[in-house]
Amino acid sequence: MKSAIDYRNKFILAPMVRVGTLPMRLLALEYGADLVYTEEIIDWKLLRAERHTNEVLGTVDYIDKTDGTVVFRTCPDERAKVILQIGTASVERAVAVGLMLQNDVAAIDVNMGCPKDFSIKGGMGVALLYDRPRAKAILEGLVQSVNIPVTCKIRVMPDPDETIELAKDLQSTGISAIGVHGRTKTERPRDPVNEDAIAKVATALHIPVIANGGSQSITRRHDILKFAQRCATTSVMVARAAEWNCSVFRADGPLPLDDVVRRYLELSVRYDNSPSNTKYCVQMMLRSLQESPMGRRLLDSQTMQQICDIWELGEYCRETQLRYHFAGIKGRRACRPRTLSENGNNTGADESEPVTSKKQCLEETQQQEPDPDPLNEENVCFIRSNFTDDNALPKSKLYLHAIRNGLARAQYEVQQKDKLFRAFIRFDGQRYTSSFWEKNKRYAEQAAALVCLLKLGVESRDELIRNGAMLPTTKSTTIDHTVEPGDKRNGVSEANGTEHTVRVNGKEVSAATESC
Repeated sequence: MKSAIDYRNKFILAPMVRVGTLPMRLLALEYGADLVYTEEIIDWKLLRAERHTNEVLGTVDYIDKTDGTVVFRTCPDERAKVILQIGTASVERAVAVGLMLQNDVAAIDVNMGCPKDFSIKGGMGVALLYDRPRAKAILEGLVQSVNIPVTCKIRVMPDPDETIELAKDLQSTGISAIGVHGRTKTERPRDPVNEDAIAKVATALHIPVIANGGSQSITRRHDILKFAQRCATTSVMVARAAEWNCSVFRADGPLPLDDVVRRYLELSVRYDNSPSNTKYCVQMMLRSLQESPMGRRLLDSQTMQQICDIWELGEYCRETQLRYHFAGIKGRRACRPRTLSENGNNTGADESEPVTSKKQCLEETQQQEPDPDPLNEENVCFIRSNFTDDNALPKSKLYLHAIRNGLARAQYEVQQKDKLFRAFIRFDGQRYTSSFWEKNKRYAEQAAALVCLLKLGVESRDELIRNGAMLPTTKSTTIDHTVEPGDKRNGVSEANGTEHTVRVNGKEVSAATESC
């Protein structure tokens, strides 16, 4: 039997690229949203992903087999309220995605409103509005194949009557609701939303219509209600107004922006969201405040710890990431390039092991040629924002060390595999490298130089741990496991069991890992 969602009288987080990831969806639900849409995910990205149960985070992750990226992450707290929006131009791919994910989401929505060139050239998004047979076939295929509700989201056409005709045609496929953005494919957020066009569609259909596009007039929950009334609907999906301040859904009024940012960061840390995605979402919240001192600190941040420090959540971030580290989560530090076996298949150190990070690459298996010089290796990453003075960069310090001690300059050799880089240094009869694969050649050389300086005693291990370049290498610490069910700050839910507070020898311990 097909499950059902009542789409009437609902306040909904609209699908937004890079914004509608798990932390923001959970935040919207916490603040009063009834349903939440994922960001649009292209069908082929999902189809080349594998489903993994992430026991460390208590999530279900769909992981791209080609590069280890987490394409979609969800958790039990949103199971009955999360709607997967897909970008597709193929009945077969859409149905395959629906069958693949129907047990992990509450409903599936087909994006028929995206006006971006990427979507249109691929026959997706708003292009489907001008290819009605294909649009109907996709919806019919999904409705007939999956056991969860199917919806679509469209834009209005220049002719209101044409919009009504289109909406009725789509309604005939058996979909449960339709979202209507009150702008045409050529209009942008600065253009006024056509509330009358939405109202005409809502009056003409018998399925629920979800009004969209009213962010310019929305700053609080009451404004959402007013927008719905003007559009003759009972449900509204909010995009930019929720992106700016997700507490717009609160019945008691929006919260101060700093409170919203802090709660968002707590959820991002709890669910191991990538620093780059977290940073982007906070930037969207700050808007013009990006030019403030706080905003400038954010722009200079690279790690989750650095972002959290701005809002006095650094300790929570460090403790959580350290606990995940000891629990065996494969974060950015476990990232390795993939290699090809003789038959051309991707291989790794242990393909049966669940992948749990934002980007999880597999261990290299090929044998290296023996080298006469001893190799010194540490897992050290280079964080550019730790070095405000270019003269204090690791390579510069190592160069000065050689000059002062009458030694030959260090020789650098860089390996590139896939899109990752690792450097090896020859210096004074020894070799040095970091097992941390960097994303560019310059950072790889700096990381190797840090390893060399560490072994030479120029850099302190404690200092590298403190600033996030290294993690504690052993669990030779006192760890308190304090069960705190229902603690929102630590992201605890009944579905996910218990969380643990970590104190390391009673002192602050840095564990500034980050996902790819």
